[in-house]
Formats: sequence, C-alpha cells, structure tokens
Amino acid sequence: MKDIMIMNVKKIAFGAAVVFFTGFATAQTLQDGINSIDSDKFAQAKTNFTDMIAKEPTAENYFYLGNTFLRQGEPDYAKAIESFNKGLAADSKSYLNKIGLAAVKLGKGDKAAIAEIQKVVTDSREKDAEVLFRAAEALTLFEKNSSPDLAIQFLTKAIEKAEKKGVPAHYYYTLGDAYRLKRMQGEAMSAYDKALPLAKNKASVYTRMATLWMAAQVWKNAKESIDKAIAVDPTYAPAYKALAGYDIRYQQNAKATQDLINYTKYADEDPYTQLEIAKLYFTNEDYANSKMVLDKIFDKIDDPIKFKLRAYNAYADKNYVDAKQNMDTFVSQAEKTRVQPADQGLQGLIAAGLAKDEKDAAKKTALMTESQQKVAIAKAAKDETMKWDLELANIAGGGGASQADVDKGPTNPTIEALKKQVAANAQDSDALFKLATAYQDVKNWNGAILTWQKMSALLPDWAPAYYSQGYSYQQAGNNDAAKIAYEKFISTVKPADQEANKQTLAYAYFAVAYMNKDSDVAKAKEYVAKSLQLDPTYEDAVKLNAAINK
Repeated sequence: MKDIMIMNVKKIAFGAAVVFFTGFATAQTLQDGINSIDSDKFAQAKTNFTDMIAKEPTAENYFYLGNTFLRQGEPDYAKAIESFNKGLAADSKSYLNKIGLAAVKLGKGDKAAIAEIQKVVTDSREKDAEVLFRAAEALTLFEKNSSPDLAIQFLTKAIEKAEKKGVPAHYYYTLGDAYRLKRMQGEAMSAYDKALPLAKNKASVYTRMATLWMAAQVWKNAKESIDKAIAVDPTYAPAYKALAGYDIRYQQNAKATQDLINYTKYADEDPYTQLEIAKLYFTNEDYANSKMVLDKIFDKIDDPIKFKLRAYNAYADKNYVDAKQNMDTFVSQAEKTRVQPADQGLQGLIAAGLAKDEKDAAKKTALMTESQQKVAIAKAAKDETMKWDLELANIAGGGGASQADVDKGPTNPTIEALKKQVAANAQDSDALFKLATAYQDVKNWNGAILTWQKMSALLPDWAPAYYSQGYSYQQAGNNDAAKIAYEKFISTVKPADQEANKQTLAYAYFAVAYMNKDSDVAKAKEYVAKSLQLDPTYEDAVKLNAAINK
C-alpha cells in the first residue's frame, strides 16, 4: 500500500511558498503568518491573519487568510470562499481575491478557472508583480488541475518586474514548482538553485530540492538534500515530512514513524495538518497511529475526506463492512470531481473482501463483478495507489504479510543481527539479501516476502527478488500472489540474462502454468510449453504438459 495517492505524499512536493511583501505597515506580522504556512503551522497562520483582519480589515488581509485555507494539506474551500468574498466586499476590485475565488474553482476541477485567472491578470494590466505571482501560484497549486506553461509565463514577468528591488525567493520557488509539473527537473532545480541564496530559511529550499530528487527517483541526492534541510533548521517540519516519504519508500516503518513524530512536534495541532499526519501514518502501514490521530480530529473536520481515510483504515483491518459504509459516505458527500480512480479501485477491493464471506450465491457473484469492474477502472487509469492485483490476491489468500506476522514467525540470532544492520542502513542490498535468505532458511515466509519486497523497492530491475517473492508466497500458501510475483520475474529478466536464468525461468513458467491448470487452461498450456522450451528435460513440466494436453 505504498505511495497511496489519497494520502497525498506527492503533496510534499508542493509545500507552501515562502512569501513576503514590502510596503505594508503590518509587514512583520504578515511575514510571521507566511512563515507559519511554509512551516506547516496552519493553525498559527490562521490566528495570525485573523488578528491582522481584526486590526485592519483590508481586502489583502482577507486574501491571506483565505489563501491559508487553500494551502493546507486538504483545502477547506468553504472557508476560503468566505474569506475571499469578504475581501471583495472590502474592495470590489481586489485582484488577489478574484484570483483566490478562481483558485477554488480550479481546486474543485473546473478548468475554466484558468481563463478566469488569465482575465484577472489582463485586467490588472500586468503592473503588479504580486498579482502575477499569485496568479502563477494558483496555477501550480493543484497538480491535476494546473497550467504550468501559463504559470511560467506569469512568473517570468513577475521576476522581470521585481528585479529592480530584488526578486523574492518565493518567485523562484514557484517557478521550480511549475517546471516540476512539466516534468522538467533540470529547469526546476535551476529555479531552486536561484532561490537558495535569497531564502531566509534555506531549509525550505533544500526540502523542495529533496522532493524533486524523490520525484525523479534519485534517492541518494534526495537524502542528502533532506539532511541539509534538517542541518540548517532542525525545527522545519516539512523536512521531516519529506524524510518520512523517503523512509516509507524504503519500507523503513520504524524510522518513518519517528519522522512523523518529529513532523507532529514541529508542525501544529491544526486539524487538517493532523489529517495529513494520519494519511502519512497510513501510507507507512502504521494503522494504529493513523486511526488514533484520525479519531482525535474526526469531529473537528468537515471535509468528507475523513470518511475515505477511515475506509482505508478499516480495509487495512479487513473490516470490509465498515470500509464500505465509510467509502459510501465519502462518495455521497464529496463533489464528484474528488472521487478518484483509486477510490473506485478501493471500492472494488472492499467488494472482493465482502464477497469472500458472502454465503448467498447471487450476492457473491454481484460483488465479484463489482470488484472486477471497479479495480479495472483504477488499473485503466494507471493508478498506482495500491498494487491492485496483489491486493486481490491477498484478499483471496486471507491477507498480505504484515510486520506483526513476521514478528510472530521463527527467528534466530543471525536474523536479529541482520535486522539491526538493515535498520542502520536501508540501502544495504547485501544485508537485505542475507536477511531474506535467512528468513527462508527458518521458513519465516512472511519475513522473506516483506524483505524481498524491500529489495525490489531498492533495486526494481533486479529480477531474482521477484522470483524469490514468488517462491515465498507459494510456500506461504498464497498462490494468487505467487503467480503475480513469478510473472513480474519473467517480465523483468533482460534478454541478455535469459541464458543465465534459464533454470529459474523454466520453473517460473512451470509454476504459473501449474497454478493456472484448473482456472485458465489456455494460459497453462502456453506457459508449460515455454518452460519445456527452456528445459525439455524438466520432469514436472513434462508431466503437466502431458496431463493438460490429453
């Protein structure tokens, strides 16, 4: 369940830009509020801007407050709209608040808002660098509803206009964010490089660099940038959020939990920040902490996203009835544009879970049909929130391997020593290999499965790890998951390595054929033929071939 879209780990990449203004009497107070947003202290920022409005109810101050509701982990559109409307009541010509209202539409999936933002910029005659900046910021805020080309255009003009007084660091941050939306990593990194000497808090820039390296899957550079961020400011919360994303990537659950504890310590108690923490705990497969945090804030949040997260937690606990109830509530309350392919995929997995224990034949068939249809939607969208086929296989086989299952299984001093070695260095592939093999030696198949999965995460192109996962799943009695792993092994072996892997390929083809002999005879015949092509003397394959070709 890694990298789960609704958990929005990707949102790390688009943290709030550090913004500062000049020419206002409240500049220092304003800077405090902006710094709070950048540090994921949204409750503090809201208090700050609410105090500013109390002293001076200007259109600008209402915009700052409204924008805070847009910048938090899960936007609160209703409160943002309320604030922007108050800003327009204070000044009907306020370009900033017009951009704010258009940004809300964009966040909700209305791409016509892009033209609205463009019109606001045209109406402003492009005289104000800050209006250009805020327009660009709005166009980069929501990844799926963004217009990076237009944002780059506005930011280029904003930077030109600001050059005489000195370009603020946040103009370059946002330019980097726009380029990364276009998958132009080199240009994005150049923009961040320009921000670095200008930024008052360099941790903010290093964290952005880290998440950019993570998006590019250059993990060594990502870790170096995170370390730099924490070195220059050990209290900068988003750096720990990025570090959690890094450790989750390497399935270092204990380390990621510590990162999230640090993130919680340095962020604040804003309910929506806590919701982000609950999501990240879930992504880390730390379901107990995810549930605890969610329960604490559930009644303080109006956003129906809370039901979706509760559904995921219930699904993880194999409580499919509760999962369905919460998912149905989310779908009925959320705007249609917020229901993602991954959500339909989850509904499909829940249906498969319910079908497993359904005694009524007609209901069981209906649930299985729903399951196939909805998982197909997620797969067609190329959504990778979850490993859909593997999840279905685990439901059929009674559930996937968890750390708790591993800890219940056999161990020995060699395993315990290797576990410490892996904990000390998540990227030690030699230690991972030895640990996985040691688990296999004592027949702790859950331990072997999880460790081989870590190896695949570290070295995704190294085929033998998939073969070993297949073997471990098979020994654990989960044939559906074993088939998926063997298929992945077959597809990952490079042509140049075919000869060296001849025997294991022959077995993998045979194993898939054998597991399909009762359910998909055509595939079984195809795969056993491939097995015999590789090794005509393979006795088990010869026997299976004779049996299915009678």
